[in-house]
Amino acid sequence: MSKVYIVAAKRTPIGSFNGALKSVSAAQLAATAIKAALEEAKVAPEHLDEVILGNVVGAGQGMGPGRQAALYAGVPNEVPAYTLNMVCGSGMKAVMDAAAHIKAGDADLVVAAGAENMSQIPFCVPGSSIRDGQKMGNLQLSDLLIADGLTDVFNNYHMGVTAENVVEKVGLTREQQDNFALASQQKAVAAIEQGKFVQEIVPVEVTVRRQTTVVDTDEYPKADASIEGLAKLRPAFKAEGGSVTAGNASGINDGASAIIVASEAAVAKYGLTPLAEIESYAQAGIAPEIMGLGPVPAVQKALVKAELSINDIGLFEFNEAFAGQALGVLHQLADDLDVQVEDLAERSNVNGGAIALGHPLGASGNRIIVSLLHEMRRRGTEHGLATLCVGGGMGTAIVLKNV
Repeated sequence: MSKVYIVAAKRTPIGSFNGALKSVSAAQLAATAIKAALEEAKVAPEHLDEVILGNVVGAGQGMGPGRQAALYAGVPNEVPAYTLNMVCGSGMKAVMDAAAHIKAGDADLVVAAGAENMSQIPFCVPGSSIRDGQKMGNLQLSDLLIADGLTDVFNNYHMGVTAENVVEKVGLTREQQDNFALASQQKAVAAIEQGKFVQEIVPVEVTVRRQTTVVDTDEYPKADASIEGLAKLRPAFKAEGGSVTAGNASGINDGASAIIVASEAAVAKYGLTPLAEIESYAQAGIAPEIMGLGPVPAVQKALVKAELSINDIGLFEFNEAFAGQALGVLHQLADDLDVQVEDLAERSNVNGGAIALGHPLGASGNRIIVSLLHEMRRRGTEHGLATLCVGGGMGTAIVLKNV
């Protein structure tokens, strides 16, 4: 069976909610990342077999965001494209689909991307009242950002409540969560100051009222974050005894990411330079009310498939949906695999995570692979693993090998 390689990995900066990227559609953000990845790898767009885009809330974006992104990026009409939705795992699932298609012999060169502009997610009038003819009475708008992006449909509560459930199950304190959040902010700010994200980021040109600005840096990290400031924040999802706050949760953000996945044959045929080999990938299910622990079984399945132990992994990227969720995964993995949680934490999210950088839903699973790959190459790390929890009670994970 053919080995599968990553030959390019680029992302846009991550914008704050209603921030610098609010006017750029998810498809256009994805197109920017895709075009940069193609240029970096020196891949001719006509050589692609397909384009896959992970995106969570597609309402109001127009038909086929994946197809839009492909054509906006200069990919020829003859190359097919599609959009998939595995909630927060969408961007990673796109890479997994690309790898699976290559392993099956159905493709040799695939763009796998993820994008979300959460600032542009619309409100709607739910139900059929308008189409049936509303004769009288008020109509209530539904915020699709909350309804389709951030609410557990099985329990009818916010994702933040699932984080509270994990905190209670694992036995975490507010202090642990705030300390984790502060560390994420500090690592991200330091990484930006040291230029660690420059190679992975493609600047985005934003034109508003004939004024063009260039956004080239993640907008969300907070250099002034402090433990005192975090401690003052009220619980956001559970008034009595809650500990999940806006400060120890990920942000609502805009951004995109793109990875080019290639077979051995494509690498040889087109003279491409592999950056990493995709050693394995896995997905797993878990109870929706503790969806944050979804990475635990997914990571273990991916390690078994790669024939590696957790001690073989030099770097981890855990998507930080919530500090309590990320800590829960670290603690549960440490218990299950008989390792020290401090050891795992030391190798994880070394340049900060979604609490600091932000969490554009459809992009995040892809973005953490991009960031992992670039840090692996910077350090010469042999094996790396990226994983994230998925709304509805799932987890995805992928293992990379440096080449």
